[in-house]
Amino acid sequence: MVRHPLIIPLTAGLIVLLSTLTILLRYGPTLDIISIWQNQSNGPLHFPSYHGGHKSSAPISDNSTGSNGTSSHLLGVGKADITGPVVEINFMGYADPSQLGTGLRQRLYSRAFIIASPSNPRDRFVYLVLDTQSGDTAIRDGILQALASHAGLGALYGNQNLAVTGTHSHSGPGAWLNYLLPQITSKGFHKPSWQAIVDGAVASIVQAHETLALGHLSVGMAQVHNANINRSPYAYLANPAAERDKYKDDVDKTMTLLRFTHNGDGDDDEEKDIGILTWFPVHGTSMLGNNTLVTGDNKGVAAYLVEKSTANPEFVAGFSQANVGDTSPNVEGAYCEYGEQVGQLCDFKTSLCGNKSQPCHGRGPYWGRDDAGTASTFEIGSRQAEAALKAFHDTTPGAWTPINRGRVRSTHQFVDFSSLTIPHPNTTDSNNITYVCTCPAALGYSFAAGTTDGPGAFDFKQAPDDPKSSRLWNTIGGLVATPNETQKACHGEDKIILLDVGESLKPYDWSPNIVDVQLLRVGQFVVIVSPGEATTMAGRRWRNAVHAGAIEALAAEQQDEAEFAEAAEPIVVLGGPANTYTHYITTREEYAIQRYEGASTLYGPWTLDAYINRTLAFLPSLFGSSSASGSDPSTVHGPQPPINTNNSLSFIRPVVVDSTPWFKSFGAIKTDVHTSYKAGDTVTATFVAANPRNNLRLGGTFAAVEMWGWRDGVQAWWRVRDDGDWSLVFEWERTSSALGTSEATVSWEMGWETGGWRESSPREMGVGGEKEKMTGDLLLPRREEVDLRGRYRLVYYGDAKALGGGITAFEGHSGEFTVE
Repeated sequence: MVRHPLIIPLTAGLIVLLSTLTILLRYGPTLDIISIWQNQSNGPLHFPSYHGGHKSSAPISDNSTGSNGTSSHLLGVGKADITGPVVEINFMGYADPSQLGTGLRQRLYSRAFIIASPSNPRDRFVYLVLDTQSGDTAIRDGILQALASHAGLGALYGNQNLAVTGTHSHSGPGAWLNYLLPQITSKGFHKPSWQAIVDGAVASIVQAHETLALGHLSVGMAQVHNANINRSPYAYLANPAAERDKYKDDVDKTMTLLRFTHNGDGDDDEEKDIGILTWFPVHGTSMLGNNTLVTGDNKGVAAYLVEKSTANPEFVAGFSQANVGDTSPNVEGAYCEYGEQVGQLCDFKTSLCGNKSQPCHGRGPYWGRDDAGTASTFEIGSRQAEAALKAFHDTTPGAWTPINRGRVRSTHQFVDFSSLTIPHPNTTDSNNITYVCTCPAALGYSFAAGTTDGPGAFDFKQAPDDPKSSRLWNTIGGLVATPNETQKACHGEDKIILLDVGESLKPYDWSPNIVDVQLLRVGQFVVIVSPGEATTMAGRRWRNAVHAGAIEALAAEQQDEAEFAEAAEPIVVLGGPANTYTHYITTREEYAIQRYEGASTLYGPWTLDAYINRTLAFLPSLFGSSSASGSDPSTVHGPQPPINTNNSLSFIRPVVVDSTPWFKSFGAIKTDVHTSYKAGDTVTATFVAANPRNNLRLGGTFAAVEMWGWRDGVQAWWRVRDDGDWSLVFEWERTSSALGTSEATVSWEMGWETGGWRESSPREMGVGGEKEKMTGDLLLPRREEVDLRGRYRLVYYGDAKALGGGITAFEGHSGEFTVE
């Protein structure tokens, strides 16, 4: 879900950004952090420990089994930094051109999960979870190019077995996407932003590959309460009542967990859990559109908390999206925040407040705080982490289902969705088939209306009765390719086309027409890799169709291969948005309503049916004798999409020079710390700075907290926090563009570690001054106080650019202070 102003072509066939219009493009139980900081400060947690293990040297065969009798696979996990420029680059998500990064609260990561057959090196796949808005064509191509040139990896990982998914965070730097439309508000394409993601993704894959060892997989389920709601219930209710009656909720509440465990080497060597990969649908919109600090949003928080909760620094927790399209983390509902209807619920059908869209905003669990959604983000992430950890430590018999068949397969096809003809999904007579067709990509009127997670501008509305009533309609309609009657008919009378992006090709393609259709399989576990944001019901239909197909395929495979005693029940998950971002995927009924999600379904009313059709067509390649065991992973099937990495427009200015004020040096203190603080306080220091874009410090840090003390027999300053920690904030501000001067502020917000962040209720006063009752498990009983007592200092790391282009590293230190 993204918001952005349109870029209007003004001169010489070029599209000049940021003109007079603003159009919206939508891309778009609590864990107590006290115990986590107790772990970091004073030793291990009291969670069940992750025992050390070794790579198994047991004989390798297709039917290798772990100590618990489950089939063995080669398993590896990895994690690497992908944080791009944290300042002066537009965030990818809300696409507001004024939302430029000013610093960092949490680093972004690529988390890699590799599953491989022990007997056939090419039977493997890698599933990436990036702390980004989505997967992307240019990003995936960059990763593939790097893997192809990497000694030893090019023959093992390629187009067929690489899935690149994003957590759908809306609070990270943009300017890395392949197509023009999402580049508009970021002023084009920025190679350093793209390169950071590619390099980190590749590093995580290399790390996962190097940790491959025999192990076993198991699947668990967890119920996640009060972490998501449906933001388009009016459209959801358009689905057949009989279908809706099959489900308790209008969003999926179940988290699926895939557990990665390395086998022990012998009877006395215990197994070692190395990671979990989860799927749960909730939008990465807990951080609001006015946030300018880089974070991984709620799923970045969930991964951070689970990884910190373990005693194994190499444990990797991936929190992947699922059928996220119509979900929201703003679980308190959508209300009118100002205007005549302030305090009232937004209109159920249109999400309007007094016929205006902008006052309507969804409320997170800590709404009302002036913190850009930070506390709500942490809370929604905590609820996911708590559910995952509860399931992870559940030893009840049957809580975990083993992956009990050893086959590992993957398939990937590029498909042109601009004119894909498929049988009508209701066809029953093979002698009388009616065909339907997808369309070149187009966005409808309500696409510009946005959602309750971030409403649109001007007078665009969701599900409007008369869409052409907009006074902006005629102006916007002529900005891009004008849809002809064929295109209009293809998208149907329900969608009034606002942007005919699939037929807008200058200066290069605005949106994709060629999409990725990908499936992964290990044993009875099947992953649908979705390029778009499937809504709740669309995802359910897609999963159910694949589940039915997998039942037949597994049964046939069992009959063909006598060594397997019985066919296991398939487990199907949907992950995305992945590989190529294709906006939304709705049911036909939801499409007809033309709220935001339906208007953002690119390829017409048959989009979901086309995805299901192609997925089922390719599903047999994962099973039985027809499966392509040992096939070349670099094989490309279908028409290849354009790659615009080297020919994209860019109007992003480079850093020219960094300077210091008179009689000051880089890293010098401008505002120092106090001499003493209490646990829970915020410690802040400001330094003479340089532009952080000079060095992204991937794998490093811009800021640190150091503690004086003994370690390994040495008394010195030891780093105890860095900018990967939620409680340590790095902020940068340019003080003079002409002189090139700037300052950096480092803040250690200890309240996140002591629980103090919860103690101020976000809803102490309701609308109109009436006391409101808090909902949700926000105030857990306090555990023992974390012991932060000690002697500390703050550190700032920077890199200054000289007029000649040379870059010099420096660092600054605050005065010493004590925490009592």
